Amino acid sequence: MRVAIAADHGGFDQKGILASYIERELGCEVADLGPDTGDSVDYPDYAVKVAHAVASGEADFGVLICGTGIGMALTADKVPGVRASSITSVPFAELFRQHNNGNVVCLSGRFVSVEDNEAIVKAFLTTDFEGGRHERRVAKIMAVDEE
Repeated sequence: MRVAIAADHGGFDQKGILASYIERELGCEVADLGPDTGDSVDYPDYAVKVAHAVASGEADFGVLICGTGIGMALTADKVPGVRASSITSVPFAELFRQHNNGNVVCLSGRFVSVEDNEAIVKAFLTTDFEGGRHERRVAKIMAVDEE
């Protein structure tokens, strides 16, 4: 499994830790799409990089970290083919995958501990989409990309 990861200055401190966790503990290949320092950056620039990697198939999933996860989710979700959401708990991560077939998880680097974000990422990357009745709903969501 290939995972693209990026952050802004609000998530930079957790990015390296989460990237290592994803590689070491979950056995995934990780592409770090930046930034390389904790200097202030504009989160849309990095959200778009990860979203395009997922939409193009270069990555199977994306992980984005900013102060709240909200700005990253707003930006990434505008890229056709991406289903992104700000997730702050393990049950939400599981439901995001099971019901919405989410492919980009957006995390809070300021309000959620790295340990909790590790658990969220693990749930996100190891939970399968349930399909069934949810397929119709996800198809309706994705049809909006084509309007």
